[in-house]
Amino acid sequence: MSLKGKTLFISGGSRGIGLAIALRAARDGANVAIAAKTAEPNPRLEGTIYTAAAAIEEAGGKALPLVVDIRDEKRVAEAVAETAAAFGGIDILINNASAIRLTGTLDTPVNRYDLMHGVNGRGTFVCAQACLPYLLKAENPHILTLSPPLVQDAKWFKAWPPYTIAKYTMSLFTLAFAAEFREQGVAANSLWPRTAIATAAVANEIGGQDMMNASRKPEIMADAAHWILSQPAKRCTGKFFIDDEVLLAAGTRDFAQYDVQPGAKLQADFFIEALPGMLPSA
Repeated sequence: MSLKGKTLFISGGSRGIGLAIALRAARDGANVAIAAKTAEPNPRLEGTIYTAAAAIEEAGGKALPLVVDIRDEKRVAEAVAETAAAFGGIDILINNASAIRLTGTLDTPVNRYDLMHGVNGRGTFVCAQACLPYLLKAENPHILTLSPPLVQDAKWFKAWPPYTIAKYTMSLFTLAFAAEFREQGVAANSLWPRTAIATAAVANEIGGQDMMNASRKPEIMADAAHWILSQPAKRCTGKFFIDDEVLLAAGTRDFAQYDVQPGAKLQADFFIEALPGMLPSA
């Protein structure tokens, strides 16, 4: 189970879950293209594509920092081509970039609706379309999208319809890509966390420090992603994985190692039913 020599194209990977996935792959000796917008330091957002690249190199991988807004299909195509030229191809696409605004229909400006759908659903499509010509030539190609399991329970749509539908659009592409490219051997799966994950979005947009303390570290998603990406693509596709279920099946028993605050009651993530002893999702 190693990603040594594999090339990953990660959207929005300058921090958080995307960076954690990149660093886990880098420890195997993978090549990682970080395609994100943050080129200059921001006091509210830790890290840039260049600090991410430095961390990847320090972890043992090779990095290619790329300034990319995934709403710009021309720039995405250029960045994908630069990645393939630098590393000889692309083996894995991680659709990590996402935009969030937790407001209802009457409180969501149309420009924020457009942002969420432009980054989440359209961005997933644009990145996949650009990477697929290279994935189709790869030995064990994977598309992994950070999006929730598809459900029809109206309660997940009630509070923030624009955000929910934008995330579910990403999940629909998992079903679509898995079916469309199954015979060509390209795996397409989704991964979602059981709990809130300690990221800038949680700190700045969602729940602040209280939710951060009730979260798990991004490394749980990285370890789960690593297991998925190490599986035979032809036999592992069209699935909606939950991080701790993946790791439990892989033999992990110590989940406390992922807690931000040891012993704290964990917050269930959006679109996930809380297990006994967890704080319910908002």
